[in-house]
Amino acid sequence: MTTAHRTCPICDAVCGLKIDLDPAGRVTKVRGDADDPFSKGYICPKGASLGRLDEDPDRLRHPMIREGDQWREASWDEAFEAVDRGLTGVIEKHGRDAVAVFFGNPTYHTMAGFMYRMPLTQSLNTRNTYSSGTIDHMPKHVACGHLYGDPFAIAVPDVDRTDFLLVIGANPMESHGSLCAAPDFPRRLRELRERGGKLVVIDPRRTRTAAIADEHLPVRPGTDPFLLLAVVNTLLTENLAKVTLDVNGLDELRELAAEFTPAVAESVCGVPAEDIARLARELAAAPTAAVYSRMGGSVVEFGTLTQWLVDVVNILTGNLDRPGGTMFTKTAALEVFRSGEPFQAGRWKSRVRGLPEALGELPTATLADEIETPGEGQVRALVAIAANPVLAAPNGPRLERAFEDLEFMVCVDPYLNETTRRAHVILPPPRMLQMPHYDFLLQIVTVRNYTRFSPAILPLEPDQRSEAEILARLTLIAAGAGASADPAGLDETVLGQLVGAATQIPGSPYQGRDPAEVRAELDGDSGPELMLDIMLKLGPYGLSLARLRENPHGIDLGPLEPRLKELLCTPSGRVELTPPPIVEDLGRLRAKLSAPTPELVLIGRRQLRSNNSWLHNVPSLLGGSNRCTLHVNPADVAKYGLGEQAIVRSATGEVIVAVEPTDSIRPGVVSIPHGWGHKGSEQRVAAQNPGVNANALTDELVVDVPSGNAVFNGVPVTVSPYEP
Repeated sequence: MTTAHRTCPICDAVCGLKIDLDPAGRVTKVRGDADDPFSKGYICPKGASLGRLDEDPDRLRHPMIREGDQWREASWDEAFEAVDRGLTGVIEKHGRDAVAVFFGNPTYHTMAGFMYRMPLTQSLNTRNTYSSGTIDHMPKHVACGHLYGDPFAIAVPDVDRTDFLLVIGANPMESHGSLCAAPDFPRRLRELRERGGKLVVIDPRRTRTAAIADEHLPVRPGTDPFLLLAVVNTLLTENLAKVTLDVNGLDELRELAAEFTPAVAESVCGVPAEDIARLARELAAAPTAAVYSRMGGSVVEFGTLTQWLVDVVNILTGNLDRPGGTMFTKTAALEVFRSGEPFQAGRWKSRVRGLPEALGELPTATLADEIETPGEGQVRALVAIAANPVLAAPNGPRLERAFEDLEFMVCVDPYLNETTRRAHVILPPPRMLQMPHYDFLLQIVTVRNYTRFSPAILPLEPDQRSEAEILARLTLIAAGAGASADPAGLDETVLGQLVGAATQIPGSPYQGRDPAEVRAELDGDSGPELMLDIMLKLGPYGLSLARLRENPHGIDLGPLEPRLKELLCTPSGRVELTPPPIVEDLGRLRAKLSAPTPELVLIGRRQLRSNNSWLHNVPSLLGGSNRCTLHVNPADVAKYGLGEQAIVRSATGEVIVAVEPTDSIRPGVVSIPHGWGHKGSEQRVAAQNPGVNANALTDELVVDVPSGNAVFNGVPVTVSPYEP
């Protein structure tokens, strides 16, 4: 029996795990790592099932090549040669913008996914870069970019020290925090209550988080900015604001919020005006307070406005960058993603719909347009990394049809799924336990400064390739170096850039040294590990990969401390409360005041035992609440005469789904969980429990304008009884 320790790679909570393996390398037991200073032994059902997920017999072990409708195994050399022919052929015939790349959610959780993303996009040199960011969190990046100049300056609630936590459109009792890494969020919320603090939840559903809250305000989906503007209005008209930061735009903000009174907000969002005004007063009166919003305030028509207002309220109450309020994590590794230059969006626009770029990406909502619409720059090839947009993107069925018309498609993915089955080549990465792990991105949103590295637990088999090698070889093919180029050469190029910068940065521990000597001192068994080592050594704590290896349970780096001055990079050097793109979008919000209210709208929902589309093939995670059903208030069940199943229709499609009456959802709202729709899947367990694709109902033509983010909540629908 062997015991290993590693960070759980499944969700955002970065929990430490203790894993027992038998002599054959099979996982026999997974427990929480009680010695991890951050997660302290906590484990959820997903983490406990890591062994079954990692050993899934439906995972691909060898490259796959499609010939017509048939798949066959191939050698790695043959697969990369096919990729070289496919991509190079499209580039030579149609130009580089004819190739698109899509980075899925799991790339945020792997070392290689982070380290090779920029080299791959630079080598492709295409404007058609897409990711799960624009079907998830892009509104937060855009809002923070306009407020602070840095789109990665995302403040997290200091949940362990706050006196008042307002949660809007988030369910951390089940998600464990998202853009807010907080292992064992349930314990942290209990401790908040035990120390006399208050928890308020604003959500159309009485989620598990709302159920334990001191107060639950069931808002109409997508109307959060009206409520938050009314909070701003109350804070300013009643002189409750206590701004402690250097800001621009306070007077303009006062004028902009004047018309959005609590009474006006009530007419739109359905929350009583007196409750909105009282909430504002309580936030202002609390010794410390934090406002936190996530998916429910992001994947909506006014996601950027909502995320902007979350930070504005934290600023007006004096709680941004303050212990007990919302604060910025200081990561252990050098933050290479921070440019220090003021944020700019819309540096280019999509060819067909003119949607703006943000963080170098175009909105996923327009990918089908770019594939289907003829003309110069039409997308004819796709590189998809750990992505299943057929289930994850708005109007997924349209995207699936568009994929059928591509001249070439290559996927890096462990499964033959709803998206990859349209590919020409699939390159499977190794199992999770065969990869080293370090959370470059998730550690920028932990609620306490913390770091941990997990080496690979199991070795690669001779017929496997590391994720790093797969992505490096794709990068070299995209650069025109061919299928046989040595990936170690790319690693040395990236390391050379990091080491070269290290010897020139003023104050660096390597300033003025010979780059060759610095390179020779680096530690690591792979390119990503060597890159991590230099980034740790250049980080604010002076750590190293060796030091992290000596501390396999992780290292506590202390509570969050004020950091805004270090991150702020607006042209004025001040927080911009009323950036022009935000003010402009308020006109779109005002128009909603006179627009008709849909009778019934659809929202998604978080499930404790699920995560997007890739956890539905694990038997131990099925059952319980992890089912694909339509949540409907009993009053609406009676109103629409629903039975066991219902037909749900929208502007884009329809689904037939099992009805689950529940008073946990407000009338006028129905809910289907995200990521299902596995009918006909090659994943055998998932195929037996397919559910329906909620994104057959979402409309790719409706987006949050400033960020281009897709809209999954507040989708107008109708429901009617279904009888087979």
